[in-house]
Amino acid sequence: MSSVSWASVRVATAAAVCAASLLVAPGLAVADGPYGIDDLRSGAHPADPADAGSRLDRRGVQFLPQPDVPEPPDVSALSWMVTDLESGRILAAKDVHRPLPPASTLKVLFALAVLPKFSQGTVHTVSADDLAGIEAGSSLAGLKEDMPYRVADLWYGVFLRSGSDAVHTLAAMNGGWNKTIDDMQETARRLGARDTRVESADGFDTPGQVSSAYDLSLFGQAGLTNPDFAHFASTKQTELPEDGGPDAFGIQNTNRLLVGSHGVRPYDGLIGVKNGYTSHAGNTLIAAARRDGRTLLVTLMNPRSGASNAVYEETRDLLDWGFEAAPRAAAVAMLPTMAPGDRYGAPQQVAHQPQPVTSLRRPAGTARAEADADSRTRHWWFVSAAGAVGVIAAAGLGTALWWRRRKPRAAGSEESD
Repeated sequence: MSSVSWASVRVATAAAVCAASLLVAPGLAVADGPYGIDDLRSGAHPADPADAGSRLDRRGVQFLPQPDVPEPPDVSALSWMVTDLESGRILAAKDVHRPLPPASTLKVLFALAVLPKFSQGTVHTVSADDLAGIEAGSSLAGLKEDMPYRVADLWYGVFLRSGSDAVHTLAAMNGGWNKTIDDMQETARRLGARDTRVESADGFDTPGQVSSAYDLSLFGQAGLTNPDFAHFASTKQTELPEDGGPDAFGIQNTNRLLVGSHGVRPYDGLIGVKNGYTSHAGNTLIAAARRDGRTLLVTLMNPRSGASNAVYEETRDLLDWGFEAAPRAAAVAMLPTMAPGDRYGAPQQVAHQPQPVTSLRRPAGTARAEADADSRTRHWWFVSAAGAVGVIAAAGLGTALWWRRRKPRAAGSEESD
């Protein structure tokens, strides 16, 4: 082959290599983000890119160790969560999307759905129909048939005594039991509470009814933005009816951590929110406390230690830890911040993947379909790239041959094999 032929081959080869480089390099940059695969900035390549936003979906305790930050206490509850409400930082959590029966903590969602609908001064006379359908064994506020009560009295019955008679009465005012359940479910949806299924407005054990520590935290946070809610949730005792009279009697909040009773010391700075118990759910609690300008929210579901008052003492331990750790603790996730108007606005962003109990699961074949689509995309890219390389290489060879024909021969040169 002559020297001119070798030159043509070298030109064609260079063209092909350049073309391949141009095609392959952008693919790597796109696959790795705008800075390319060689980005050496700190944190540019996390060990597990899928970790973001998924930590709350993991089983077990979630906590990010930091210097001078103690680990959260070892508690027996099946599920719990500690949140700094001002910043929305979730400081630590355990199985927060585990679907569990909520007992009377579900009355917090009832209040979110119904509390804004009636003036606290509205007077309602309780009827037999209002009190119909109360399950045997339910907690009662002690409402009397044919007796007038202000709406505020009914809410004291809900928050302090966890009274199903007060819930049934307010639900009747709201258009009925089933409508109220629908309103509660819609309120949960708007708040982004995707683990919650409402089957009973008062939280009584009902097949299919579940919530989660995460959802209860959303409810507690939303409730505390409403001044009426915050007032009722923090009230330790009152009379029912509040304005007295010959039939009035005193009631005390059943939240032992708030009032200090049954061997439980009151927690300094506690501002509510709601406790619950059924034989199926065990003990549940949403508790908020404020100290030195910081408000923490703890939700705790079904302690398993068997100890007396475990739900209150384990909540105390988590609150104590939270106030100590909050200034330096790293967030394992963020709870969506809540303004008063958010309760009635568009659906909130969800800081977790829906659990199997929800109807929002992706179809079973979605992951395989996405993988197949990705495989087909890659295959098509490589075929296209190979074709483009061939075209450019042929063009380079053609250019070299054309240049050979156009370029004058040097004196004495000849072709040889």
